[in-house]
Amino acid sequence: MTEPITVTHIHGESVTVASGGVELLAYVYRPDADPFESLKPYTHPLRTLAGNVVSGYRPSDHRWHKGLQMTASHLSEQNFWGGNSYLGPDQGYQRVEERVGSMRHDGFEEFTVTDDRLRFAEKLTWVENGGQEWAQELRTVEVHSVEPAEGTWAIDWSIRLTNIRGEELRFGSPTTAGREMAGYTGLNWRGPRDFTGGDVFGPGGRGGEGETGASDLMGTPAAEAPWIAITAEHDDVDGHSTLLFSHAPENLSQDGGAIHASHWFVRSEPIPSVAFSWAFFEEFALPPGESFAYRYRVVIADGAWDGDRAETYLKSHGW
Repeated sequence: MTEPITVTHIHGESVTVASGGVELLAYVYRPDADPFESLKPYTHPLRTLAGNVVSGYRPSDHRWHKGLQMTASHLSEQNFWGGNSYLGPDQGYQRVEERVGSMRHDGFEEFTVTDDRLRFAEKLTWVENGGQEWAQELRTVEVHSVEPAEGTWAIDWSIRLTNIRGEELRFGSPTTAGREMAGYTGLNWRGPRDFTGGDVFGPGGRGGEGETGASDLMGTPAAEAPWIAITAEHDDVDGHSTLLFSHAPENLSQDGGAIHASHWFVRSEPIPSVAFSWAFFEEFALPPGESFAYRYRVVIADGAWDGDRAETYLKSHGW
């Protein structure tokens, strides 16, 4: 049985969703921050139905990390992730302000609220640091399946990106630039401090306790592990929370619009972070005028889940 939601839209700024007296999320599409952090929409806070915060915002180690956010760490020598840019093994990370791009909110193509679901389609333009418009994005976000009996709710996030630059766009990551097992890019979640050292697991018993579980799944193809989860015990309240990250079936095939195979970027130490990386080990090119698409789901749950609980949820909640 799903619970009703309440949506508040502060036009020109943000969208919040609440249920049962708890603000579940805030989607901020007009950020006011340092441009070096890459100005773009972000989702923070994320909360469980019990009210526990399960996202991090501007942590001291990486000020450009903001909850759940679409990113591109390496895009034709621009950085749509924010912060320092990785320039290769010889130079490492450097502060190069002229490399940091932004994503401009251009309006909503759709904004629909029903009793128990929010769906919006947002138009964005990816702008490189010098002001050139490189890509247009249609981003669809759906908040749904608020189920108090299960202690869960879900957010679906899809992207369709079109190259308007006039020449190819090349997507990569720090790993494609020479840094081993650091292939972060794409939709990224940064967890709160509570999730440091959290247990990470995936299908078939893969993963496990703490950083060992994250290391086991780091760089795993989505075709082998279409979902992963991280669970941790909170500091300030008695209880655990779990986040489940899942690829839509079409992401696993180019027939579904996926231009390149996805892999998991996941850490629980020294920072908790998960990314649906679309360019972990290899770069890919998007020709002028061409598009690609991916669709994802993030489930926010109270309690400490295991693999069986995750599989049961996914089987009972179709796409």
